[in-house]
Amino acid sequence: MRTQVAIIGAGPAGLVLAKFLQREGIESIVLERATREFVEQRLRAGLLEPGTVRRIAELGIDGRLRQEGAAHALMKVRFNGETHAIDLREHTGEEVTTYPQQELVKDLIADRLTNDGEIRFEVSDVTLDGIEGASPLVRFSQGGEGFDLHCDVIAGCDGFHGASRAAIPTSALTVYEHEYSFGWLGILAEAMPSDHTGIYCYHEHGFALASLRGTSRSRHYLQVPLSETLDDWSDERIWDELDIRMASDDPSWKLNRGPIIDRSITPLRGFVAEPMRHGRLFLAGDSAHIVPPTGAKGLNLAVADAWTLGEALTSWYQTGSEELLQGYSDTSLRRAWRRVSFSLEMTELLHAIPGESPALDHRLRLSKLDYLAGSKAARTSFAENYVGFEFG
Repeated sequence: MRTQVAIIGAGPAGLVLAKFLQREGIESIVLERATREFVEQRLRAGLLEPGTVRRIAELGIDGRLRQEGAAHALMKVRFNGETHAIDLREHTGEEVTTYPQQELVKDLIADRLTNDGEIRFEVSDVTLDGIEGASPLVRFSQGGEGFDLHCDVIAGCDGFHGASRAAIPTSALTVYEHEYSFGWLGILAEAMPSDHTGIYCYHEHGFALASLRGTSRSRHYLQVPLSETLDDWSDERIWDELDIRMASDDPSWKLNRGPIIDRSITPLRGFVAEPMRHGRLFLAGDSAHIVPPTGAKGLNLAVADAWTLGEALTSWYQTGSEELLQGYSDTSLRRAWRRVSFSLEMTELLHAIPGESPALDHRLRLSKLDYLAGSKAARTSFAENYVGFEFG
């Protein structure tokens, strides 16, 4: 088998890159270890920065996003029962859009298959060879048969546990990681959204988030210790704890309850591996960096990486210049570090961090939140990062 670009991973990074390259007449094959059904149903957050929406629109895959996505310009923070709205448009001229990641993945897969793009699902035993030379190779199995995929370039878009980053010698990578002792218990409920934009809540018990998935479903999150399991959290306990942490002084506000149809606990970590290139292997998305979901940056970073890599590969194929390819890692890492920093700051601000002085930490956190609510300069800085600050 032969293609120009072998893309490992059918998540947002891999699929956006494949669409970008197809638009430019560059061949690619996408390899994915999971089934199509699993990839399209895998629940992930879906807050899209305006830059992400513009990129998806430029690729011509924004039909359902425009119809079903919820664009809004408010980011709400609640603490001590008071809700403070940050007007994103006032501070940045931009707005964000809620559109679940799995829906964007469905759109990208449907478009690729409709336009004769190749995706191979349910592949296994993926190994990368020759990445330091001019003729890299991806070996994989599918349906009990082994394949060799020859290519010019490999795009490693296969996530934190994928084969791509593991193919780079450890001596050639610098890894930065911060793990938290808590995670997010996320639920999807058949319940009308309690708020049309979503609310980030801080309580001394910990963090809570109310968000929406359309007009009839809600997505909620609770900070929980990683020592606890789903068995520790009955439906009643989940809703009761959400009520406590999201309590409002506004008598008209209420948490809408309903049947919980999906739940999971996700660890929180910050992770960056650099550089994002080794020879003819280029990392993109979660294979290179993981951000705590508090900042809602993971999907946006994946799309931005794919776009930057797509531009670099297009320039290389069309002009022979390696300038953009050589700058890919630095460009992507500068963007990633800003979003990792913001996500970690948001996590520290809105979560009860286990420590030696919980009472002191609680009071300090309330003071920081009070400053954010009351300072125009603080809100502007926050809003810039929330909508996706881009360097000039």
